[in-house]
Amino acid sequence: MDANERNGIVAALASSALGGSAGALTRYVIGAIDPVTLAAFRFGIAFLLVLPIALALRSRWPQGKDWYGVAALGILFFCVFFVLYNVALGYTSAARGSLALSTLPLATMLVGSLLGVEALTRRKTTGVLIAIGGLGLALATGLGTAPTGAWRGDLVMMGATLIMAGYSVLSRTFIQRSSRLGFLAAGMGCGAATSMLLAWRLGGYVGVQKFGVAQWCAVTAIALLGGATSFYLWVYALERTTPTRVANTMTVNPIAASLLAAALIGEPLTLNLAVGVVAVGCGIWIASTA
Repeated sequence: MDANERNGIVAALASSALGGSAGALTRYVIGAIDPVTLAAFRFGIAFLLVLPIALALRSRWPQGKDWYGVAALGILFFCVFFVLYNVALGYTSAARGSLALSTLPLATMLVGSLLGVEALTRRKTTGVLIAIGGLGLALATGLGTAPTGAWRGDLVMMGATLIMAGYSVLSRTFIQRSSRLGFLAAGMGCGAATSMLLAWRLGGYVGVQKFGVAQWCAVTAIALLGGATSFYLWVYALERTTPTRVANTMTVNPIAASLLAAALIGEPLTLNLAVGVVAVGCGIWIASTA
């Protein structure tokens, strides 16, 4: 592995840790804001941070027909995925939701195989089955200490993971033809604009008038850390290494989410979730090594 790929993996690890922290903050604030409006704030603020940097550095923007693909990926990911992500964390805990999301490497392999980008070998299939089995066991045995209806959030999160997998597989070509900042700003802008329009049509901005300092701090942190910074690092990583290697870092996500959620809202740190992280990590290791 060369230095370029190592830098990509380090960036992906940092991105996953920030994403897990944003999951805990989302769980903290989701009772005071609806999922669509939270997505609008998360990426509306993040876009305002990313855009001037992209312009100042004269980043190359998508060209010609690439705009259609970049816009579609941006709406699918920065709007649809994150609305589903917020819905999921309205039902389940930050740790359980992040554990479900940590199956991203396996979903990436499956999507990559379906699109003809990456062959699904017997070893990869074995790793997928081990990880999914461990995830299912961890989530099922932890229902007793989970929020009421947590299984709904777990299922929504696992379904949403397929959207993120598709984004990871399909985005690399567009990044290479433009630039990481140009691609990120263009896609995030399209997704943020869609979320903001939906939030306005649904009357979501009315509820935030009751926000206190704690809620505004949480939303700002979600936008800064879980929006602008984490996704800059994510596309930086996708530019330097394979989608599967980037996605493999997602096992860091539930660890960061569990620790911060325990500190913020007292979510329990349970053994079954630790076992689930280990099972998913083992499955990913088997699937992504020769």
